[in-house]
Amino acid sequence: MKRVLVTGGAGFVGRHAVAALATRGFEVHALGRTAPEGIQAFHAADLLDPSQRRAAVQAASASHLLHLAWVTTPGRYWQAPDNLDWTAASLDLVRTFREAGGIRAVVAGTCAEYDWTEIDRLPRAELESPSPPLRSEGDEAAIQSGHLVESALCRPATLYGAAKDGLRRILHAYAATTGLSFGWGRLFYLYGPGETPGRLVGDAARALLAGERLATSEGRQRRDFLHVADAGAAFAALLDSGVEGPVNIGSGDAVPVRTILESIGTLTARPDLINFGARPLGPTEPACIEADIRRLADEVGFSPRYRLGPGLAETVAGWREALSSSASSP
Repeated sequence: MKRVLVTGGAGFVGRHAVAALATRGFEVHALGRTAPEGIQAFHAADLLDPSQRRAAVQAASASHLLHLAWVTTPGRYWQAPDNLDWTAASLDLVRTFREAGGIRAVVAGTCAEYDWTEIDRLPRAELESPSPPLRSEGDEAAIQSGHLVESALCRPATLYGAAKDGLRRILHAYAATTGLSFGWGRLFYLYGPGETPGRLVGDAARALLAGERLATSEGRQRRDFLHVADAGAAFAALLDSGVEGPVNIGSGDAVPVRTILESIGTLTARPDLINFGARPLGPTEPACIEADIRRLADEVGFSPRYRLGPGLAETVAGWREALSSSASSP
């Protein structure tokens, strides 16, 4: 049986990845402060503590590594100095794993690694087709429209993006010199039940279900949102494959943020509470950020299961139940 060591297994994406890995026949071990459900073994450790981290990796003696843990506090992680700590810890984690006999590692990256400065800004894009056609890999027009293929230039605008991009480059070189099979999953935007505060879909659902007004931009910017269960399953599929290098993990279909919020308004029966245009959109905000997922589909063999409509309905239903349970608790 293949043994995998998962970091961040109790997190938003991690718990879905753990379930998907178990379904694929992995013996799942987890490393961290909180034990996820559905695992065979838990190695309690602070990932930022070198001695604890190394001892846990060696004790697990895993053949595979899925590294999802990182600083992810909404609104803070983009420029948090903690990104430096996580970069150093991640480098040592993968090295320790390889030196302990590990053969394949997959690490979570981000669409924020890409150069967004070449993507059209909103005013120009509003005059064009709302759904840019798929173009060939490397086509500058595709990048300009916000359709991002893995070969697109990486030039991050945030410390978070730079930390992830730098980590990928170093690990790619390290893997090449040591014979480690190495994959990199670039996450786009996520939604789903159990989101922490600070994320678009969860915040909107909670506010409208609570009868609160939701101040937002006009919502014309298009974003690629993927259900978190699909994200976890995609990471499991990537780890279980032999695919190396960066692989986009998204839906492949960016939609206007306005469409998402209008759907949540309908599902909560409170569209009247959405104040479109109450918040300005930053002048450097790209008009569209969309994943090219042909590599995920053709090479990894994974396709998202959730369509946006049913996924949003499930998410809103989850928050309705959670808020109702919270209100009825003593």
